[in-house]
Amino acid sequence: MSALVKERMEAMAPIDRQIFEQVRIAVAAADDRKATDPLVLRLAELTEFTDYFILCTGNTSRQTQAIADAVTEKLKAVKMRPLHTEGYKTGEWILMDYGVFVVHIFTPQSRKFYDLERLWRDAEKIKV
Repeated sequence: MSALVKERMEAMAPIDRQIFEQVRIAVAAADDRKATDPLVLRLAELTEFTDYFILCTGNTSRQTQAIADAVTEKLKAVKMRPLHTEGYKTGEWILMDYGVFVVHIFTPQSRKFYDLERLWRDAEKIKV
């Protein structure tokens, strides 16, 4: 864990620290499956429906499914299950809603087309 991440976590309330740790677990699981261009957007001050978006890319729909499986497995180990999952069957854009954060796993074409980074450009970008 970098010093910046550690400092950020120490300044958080316990519940926020727990949520941020779950976000870190999801990002690490995606990284384990070779997801590219990971990005965490903090939306807590922009919207009420979630605190974070996690965005990442898999080269193929098969890889996006493997990334989603890894995220599910790692978060299940800490008693977190998605409230809803969409897009797994096609694998072009898999959305996993965990309530306080949402995981978006794209193929390169889908990520470019939907361009959530632009749509949520006012969100704080978090290094995890």
